[in-house]
Amino acid sequence: MAKEPKADMHGCNQYQQEARRGKILRLSLHDQELVEVLDERKHGGLAVGSMDPHHTATVPSLSAYRLFHATAHNAAKATKTPMSRFTLIETSSALRDFLELARPAERIMLDTEFIREKTYYPKLCLIQLAADEHIACIDPLKVDDLQLLWDFLAEPTRTKVFHAGRQDMEIIRQAGDLLPMPVFDTQVAAALCGYGDQVGYANLVKEILGIELDKSMTRTDWSTRPLSMDALDYAADDVRYLGEVERHLRERLEELNRLHWLEPEMASLTDPATYEVDPSNAWRRIRGARRLKPKQVSVLQALAAWREEEAMKRDRPRKWILKDDAMVFMAQRPPNSIAAIAAVRGIEDRFVERNGEALLQLIESAKDREPPADLPVDKERLSPTQDAQVDVLMGVLRNAAAEAELSPASLGTRKDLERLVRGETSLDILKGWRRAAVGDLLLEVLSGKVGLRCRENGLVIEQE
Repeated sequence: MAKEPKADMHGCNQYQQEARRGKILRLSLHDQELVEVLDERKHGGLAVGSMDPHHTATVPSLSAYRLFHATAHNAAKATKTPMSRFTLIETSSALRDFLELARPAERIMLDTEFIREKTYYPKLCLIQLAADEHIACIDPLKVDDLQLLWDFLAEPTRTKVFHAGRQDMEIIRQAGDLLPMPVFDTQVAAALCGYGDQVGYANLVKEILGIELDKSMTRTDWSTRPLSMDALDYAADDVRYLGEVERHLRERLEELNRLHWLEPEMASLTDPATYEVDPSNAWRRIRGARRLKPKQVSVLQALAAWREEEAMKRDRPRKWILKDDAMVFMAQRPPNSIAAIAAVRGIEDRFVERNGEALLQLIESAKDREPPADLPVDKERLSPTQDAQVDVLMGVLRNAAAEAELSPASLGTRKDLERLVRGETSLDILKGWRRAAVGDLLLEVLSGKVGLRCRENGLVIEQE
């Protein structure tokens, strides 16, 4: 066992020497001292809760957490060496203690890291959580029981803050069987404040706080262990500034009287139906479906539903089961033999041996099935008059976006306006905050209830 370096709580001289050699320090509860345990190459993080084997204590106390953070902060200042301000959680006991620290907080900032390149379901690899000044990177591959975390997130007394949180919510629902609420999504809120549609977290932090985040770790394999210190620090950054961003956006929405605009968006985020998968609708995501005839769509629908169920059952990516273009080809030219399936480009012999008979039966039964009732069809081209109407509505939309300091794309697209001119009403632009921002005005312009006049500073809306 290496000799334990004494921690100088004032000058941290001995710590400086160890820090320069790249050592990672963690707490020993036996004597409340900082002790050397592993170097960064072997460990890759600041761990609390995984003690030196020569000590009998296994769970750090709350005072030990505070001592750790204070000592690490002072040591980092003394050495002028950047030090990650987070706790790496690798045990259930460490998780319990960290959650006790986080419990008084009114807001919880959350993010997750996952991979799904080789699976149907995302594989949760890291959970970042911030509460007040406390930040944790929780390792779900090391912590043997995350139920404490799921119970904590289920408590409705705290707002859970995400950025672009749909995938995070999906994986928490999958792993923890819950959808945290209430929630606040800073990406959605940013769009309502005029920061642009689907703005990225790093860009938002730079815009609001003037802080440039490191983007060099975006291609990290989060399933690799140990994770490097740079990767962990990068992950911690995803929640480190999220609270300040949320506070700014909330205040701005209140100033603009738009906080209520956020409510339906957040209701969708916490609605279980948002995350339900219906295999019978899987065909809608397939490129090329729109050009098929109705009977061919019936075959494609059957093939896509079968593939979705297989992918879910085997936890493999859809395209590993059967590629999109192969399904479209078989929908256009339904095979009537095993040999015909084997001749389809992209289908391997092993697949045919395993699934050929089942697919033949599936295709045969789908031939006589009624196509979906809401089958998408290519619309006839708009008339010149309708095209002109869309042009006018596009000008109204852009003018309304400029006046409200919103991104035009966050309100709607030209395709939305084309559908509106055709008489369709089931449009996002006619729902919720978008209807309040511009939808009602578009309907009034289209019906002739209001007129338009051009001025140097924009369009003027006049009652007819």
